[in-house]
Parts: sequence; structure tokens; C-alpha cells
Amino acid sequence: METIQAVLMGFVQGLSEFLPISSSAHIVFVSALYKIATGKEFTGTSGQEEIFFDIIIHLATLLAVFIFFKKDIWAIISSFFRGLKTKKYDTDFKMGVYIIIGTFISASIAFLFKDFAHDLVNNPKIVCILLVVTGFILFFSEKFKDCGKNLTLKNSVFIGIAQGLAIFPGLSRSGLTIATGLFQGIDRVRAARYSFLLSIPIIIAASTLYPLIELDLTEIPHFNWKAIILGAIVSFITGYFCIKYFMQFLAKSTLKSFAYYCWVVGVLMFVLFQYARHL
Repeated sequence: METIQAVLMGFVQGLSEFLPISSSAHIVFVSALYKIATGKEFTGTSGQEEIFFDIIIHLATLLAVFIFFKKDIWAIISSFFRGLKTKKYDTDFKMGVYIIIGTFISASIAFLFKDFAHDLVNNPKIVCILLVVTGFILFFSEKFKDCGKNLTLKNSVFIGIAQGLAIFPGLSRSGLTIATGLFQGIDRVRAARYSFLLSIPIIIAASTLYPLIELDLTEIPHFNWKAIILGAIVSFITGYFCIKYFMQFLAKSTLKSFAYYCWVVGVLMFVLFQYARHL
């Protein structure tokens, strides 16, 4: 793995993991475009290094979530265990329950479709179509009235389903979960907060537990650690500031600009990959 590749991949991961534009789609696009431009594999010949690097940059963005929402996370964890002991269930306790339920539903759906979704990585044109679908979901979610509703058990179930379906590259995890909240009358900031907190368990599971099964630990000392560390740093910094400014953006603006972005990028990439096939 080359340093410039790792830095670019870290930047793409940090920027697109939390914006409603599908990080998986952008990783597929960057990888495919790199192959077209250079005629070689984006991550080199070492599949093991690719798996390990993917784990590291996902953990880097996860660290960004932990740091940005550290007060929320601590409040939820402490209230959850206090509620189990005292039988008094406050808002933070309920949030913990909703995260557990949403995660269970997401994991179940993701496990069901994981093999099919994984195959789409090698079909960027299908990913383009799904990115356009994400754009429509974002656009029409803004048609629903913000009723200022609080999160409920029912909301967490539907948002969990949305997160599970986002295993398909091109369907944005944050986009689908936030939009699902909007469809149910929850405001953008509240829906985004739950979306980011809900991402913590699924990122841990998707980026570590499953990949570690396929990772040969004996090869780790031979990896390009300079590239991996730089990629992780870029991913963390980009991810942190992305969360910060995206939350500020949602307090003032709608998701329509991201819908337009998904449409434009999805169509342009589809045309490009269609053209590249004939080169």
C-alpha cells in the first residue's frame, strides 16, 4: 500500500462516513477510478493489508464519534446501568435501549444480505444506481413535516431497519437513518444524533469482528505502517470535523443539497464506468 493511497482512502472514509453520501459508494468509486487511471489495484497485491487498513480507518472514524459525543455516551451508559439498578428509566436510559434494539435489527438485516452486498463492490454501476436512490430518499424525506417528536421504540425499529439496508454500497447509512427519522416527524438534529450514536456498535462489528475472522495476524508486521498510520490520522481528523460541521449544518439547512450531490455523482460515475468499459 502506497502512502498517497492510504491518505486518500482515509480522507474519503472520514468525509463520507458521516455525510449522507454513502462512504461505501465513494470507496468503490475511488478504488475503481484509481484502477482506470493507473491500471493497477488500488490497495496493492496484499488483500490482508487491505482488510487491516479498512479496520483501522473505520476505527479512526469511530474514535471521532466517541470524542465528539463523549458526554452523550457517558450519560447513556451511566443512566442505563443506573436504571437497571433503580428501575427508574430516564431519557438517556431509553436512548440506550433504543440503540440496543436498533443495533440488533441492523445486524440481523446486514447478516442476511452481507454476501450479496459484498458482491456489489465489483459492480460500480449498480452502486451508482443505489446512490441515486439515496438521493431520492433524502429529497423526499424533507417533504415531511418536522413535528418535533421525541425518539420512540417504534422509531428505533424503523431506523434500525434503514441502517441494516445500508449494507448495500450506495445506500448511505447516515442518509437512510436520518431520513427515516424525518419521515417519522423527528427533527434533523435529533435524528442525526441518534444516527451517529447508533453507528457505534455497528461500526465496531462491521469493521473489526467480521474482518478479523479473515485476517492473518502473522502478516501484520510486514504491512506499510507509515501509510496505515497516516491514513488513520487523516480519517480521524476528517471524520471529527465532518461530524462537527454537519451537525451545525443540519440545525440550519435541509438534506436537499446532499440529494442533488448524490444524483449528480451517481449519474456521472455511471456514465464514466459505462464509457470505461469500452476503452
